[in-house]
Amino acid sequence: MVGIFSLVTGWPGPSGFGSSSTAEQVTQGIDGTNLTAIITGGASGIGLETSRVLALRGVHVIIGARNVKAANEAKKTILTEIETARVDVLELDLCSIRSIRAFADNFIALNLPLNILINNAGIMFCPFQLSQDGIEVQFATNHIGHFLLTELLLDKMKNTVKTTGIQGRIVNLSSIAHTHCYKNGIRFDHINAKEGYNDKRAYGQSKLANILHANELSRRLQEGGVNITVNSVHPGLIMTPLFRHSAVLMNFLKFFSFFLWKNVPQGAATTCYVALHPRLKGVTAKYFVDCNEMTPSSYARDEALARKLWDFSHELINSVSKP
Repeated sequence: MVGIFSLVTGWPGPSGFGSSSTAEQVTQGIDGTNLTAIITGGASGIGLETSRVLALRGVHVIIGARNVKAANEAKKTILTEIETARVDVLELDLCSIRSIRAFADNFIALNLPLNILINNAGIMFCPFQLSQDGIEVQFATNHIGHFLLTELLLDKMKNTVKTTGIQGRIVNLSSIAHTHCYKNGIRFDHINAKEGYNDKRAYGQSKLANILHANELSRRLQEGGVNITVNSVHPGLIMTPLFRHSAVLMNFLKFFSFFLWKNVPQGAATTCYVALHPRLKGVTAKYFVDCNEMTPSSYARDEALARKLWDFSHELINSVSKP
């Protein structure tokens, strides 16, 4: 009930911020000029606002986007407002293992540091279809794509930590929808099956996977003494292009629940807070809503499930990767 009250009223939580806080407000006064960040899907919706605000704080932003033309337009928009902004664009299709590997190679070739990785991009409520690699498309894009991308960039982040002494941060965008998934959380034995597919539960499954991935990666990094934190966030309900597969339904629901919805600057706030705020130094394997730590579902806290998903994700990637 406290969470609903805070969401409706915008009342700040322990962090001093709440559902009505904007990305600019939660990063006010933070100097990110010595940081480099990759933001997947950083050319539209809350991803674009995240790119803009991090650039505003001096961060060198790399936008990973499938639509390079749209991403370059987003870059121009940011540079028009912030003349000193450092923004670059690299092509990235999270639905394609080949594209993900190419993106990682292209970024590493730039010889830039990497302090922050924001796994923001996603798709939502899609009709059943398989990716070009033969993986159910929501699971492929929302989880597998980011799982592989993170793995490919992890050594770069570790090296950046060693050379700069600055703690690295990885932020996975999950959703409250992680609570609405399949029985037992993940359909390991039927991950690519059309039979039994439900677009809403498939989305919830992928968002659950985002939290489990963050928690297991955090555990492994801590065991290895690596100074990189990994956290998950729920940005809130925002009408963005994510809803293109269910726009009529979402507009109907929004009419009756208008007090629960955020605008884009509010929707990007939690991501920016977790990525940049000094208060989050050393905080890892946590789930944030409205810039405050919250307890996710029991599935999301299941360490055995997280380990199983980790191994399953590796096996799935290896099974579809071509030499």
